[in-house]
Formats: sequence, C-alpha cells, structure tokens
Amino acid sequence: MKYSFLFTLAITLLTPVLALAAEATPSFSADQNLFVASSTPGNRYLAGGTITITAPSSSDLSAFAGSIVSGALIAEDALFAGGVVDVRAPVHGDFRAFGGRIEIKAPIGGDLVAFGGSVDASVMGAHSAFIVAANTTLSAGAGGPVVIYGNNVALNGEFSGDVRVVALGRITLGDNTHIRGTFSYEAPEEATISSSAIIDGGAHYTGSSYLPSTKEARALAFVSVGVFLIVKILSALILAGLLAGLFPRLSQTIALRAFSSSTRSVFLTILLGFALLVATPALLLLLAVTFVGIGLAVLLAIAYGLLIGLSLVYAGILVGVALAWRFEHRKTVLWRDGLFGMFILALVSLIPFVGITLVLLLTTFSMGALALLFFHTAFPHTESPEDDLL
Repeated sequence: MKYSFLFTLAITLLTPVLALAAEATPSFSADQNLFVASSTPGNRYLAGGTITITAPSSSDLSAFAGSIVSGALIAEDALFAGGVVDVRAPVHGDFRAFGGRIEIKAPIGGDLVAFGGSVDASVMGAHSAFIVAANTTLSAGAGGPVVIYGNNVALNGEFSGDVRVVALGRITLGDNTHIRGTFSYEAPEEATISSSAIIDGGAHYTGSSYLPSTKEARALAFVSVGVFLIVKILSALILAGLLAGLFPRLSQTIALRAFSSSTRSVFLTILLGFALLVATPALLLLLAVTFVGIGLAVLLAIAYGLLIGLSLVYAGILVGVALAWRFEHRKTVLWRDGLFGMFILALVSLIPFVGITLVLLLTTFSMGALALLFFHTAFPHTESPEDDLL
C-alpha cells in the first residue's frame, strides 16, 4: 500500500512520541468490565466501565472508568479518573485522582492531588497533598504540607508540615491530631479542635465572608479551568471512541482517502477543508445582513459548528487508525483506535507550533473529506467515496 503525504507527515511529527512509547513499551487495555490480573512491563493505560486491578505495576499506571478498584502495588505514578476511585494498595510515586468519590486506604509515597465530590484518606503518608472536594477526611495525617479547599473538612493523625484549609462549612481536628507546622484556615466559624490536638506552629483563623477574596477567586478560577479542561479532554476521548466504534466504515473511508490516495488528492482535500473553514464565516455574515438570509445563516452556522466538531474528532481517529495500520498491520477500525488516537493528538497539540500545525492539517483534511462524503451522499454518482474525487 502506498502511503500518502499526510500519513508520512503525521508519522514524522509523531516520531518523538512514538519513540518514547516504544522505549517504555506501554500497554493499552479497554473493556466494559476490565479485570487486570497480569503484569506487563512499561507504562499501562486502562479504560472501561469498571476496572479492577489485582496485578502489580512496575511503571506508571493510568485508568479511566466509571468505577476503579486498585488492589495491587503501583511502583511509579498513578492517574485515576472515574465516578468511584478506591485505592487499596500502596502507590510509591505521585497519585492524581479525579472522581465523584475517592477513597484512599493505602500509603501514597509521592504527592497527592485529588479533585472529587468526597475524598476519604484513611492511610496517608503522602509527601504533600492538594485536595479540592466537597467533603474531605484525612484520618492518618500526611508527611508534608497539606492544602485543602472544600466544604466540610475533618483532620486526624500526624501532619509533618503546614496545613492550610479554606472551607465553606465545618473544620474538625480529631483526638491526638498533631500538626508540626502551622494550621491556617478560613471558614465561616472557628474550627472544632480537640483538647488533645497539638499544633506546634499555632492556629491562625480567618473568618470568611460570602464573597471570596481576590486570592481565593484566582484559586477557584484556576481549579475551575483545570476541571473544565479535564472534562473537555475526557469528553473528546469518549466521543472519538464512540464515533470510531459506531461508524467504523465512515472512519475507514476517511482513512483510505488519507493513506491510500495520491499526494495531490490529499493536498486538494486539505485545501477544500481550509477553504470551508475560512470562507464559511464570511458567507454567514453576508447572509445575516439580509432579512431573507437570516434563517439560512442560522442553519448553516449550526451545520458549520457540527462540521468543525466532527472534523476535530476524526482528526484524532485518523491518528489512531494510522498507528493501528502502521504497528498492528490492521485495517479494520476499532473504537479504541479513536480513543487512543485522540489521546495522542491531545498530547501532540501541546508541542509549540508543530503540534498546532499538525492538528490544523488533520482537522482541515477531515473537514474536506467529510464535506466530499456528504456531497456524494446527497448527489450520488457512479464513483464511490473512496475513489479519487479530486
């Protein structure tokens, strides 16, 4: 099979990422109910409805699911995102968690960052902790500084560093709590501190008002933007997986145009997509200034926005299909190709200039290919969409 210009360009720009992946020998697993009972070398990436981990991991581990239960040692860093996150075995490196309910029942060797509806850590030992949750309970202290934003916060155990809490509800320090640094907190009312609690650096209370201060507003804005970006990326991954899984022939048709057509055809498809991307807003503006064309402008604007969204998603699917064809020698399109391709595209987009250029090329190509497919569906003729239409 003759690879086209677009495929060669994509592989060239992705070479650093692919080289790193080959060196680390990562593994990818996905299923509705995923049970991980065997170990593999290198970093590991898991996705599914429910994930249960019983095999130790010698490298980094990332999991995305509705429910995650980790019952085996993780020797390096871990990243979990799900509705329910339950950690029952130690994590020697840093631990990042995003979920509705996060329960930590084993030591964390590195730093802890958690965003969730509720965070309950009965065994800590983390070097430092940054937590944003409606309700937070730290039952066994921490090995370093702790920062908590939330509603109700309960602290117990020994804390080796400073502790800072910003809460909208109650703050409680349990029996025999020992904070070796300072304890500074902001809340509507003073914290409930047990008589047996010890605070070496003293407690510093600041009563909070209903309106946040400038510093608090910046912190909340930063957290909100972070959560928004994470949700946005997860949504793109899920959407790419769904489109690749539900419409594999459409994904395969676009991939054939990218990787089997001539360089001229690929280049003209990119030009068509770029023309649609640039010229459509001008056309919408011209239609909007006339009373008769307002309705048509609204319909075209909706179609234009939908086309841009689909083009961006299929750009990620193209990356996943390219990697599947190149390394697995598989021409069928699976849902995980879309999921993995969108993940790789999100990483590549972080590369200054080169990443944005690659995303733009793939998106404009997908836009041109989708426009051609829609055109030939509406006005069928003897040629198939896979043929060289330009």
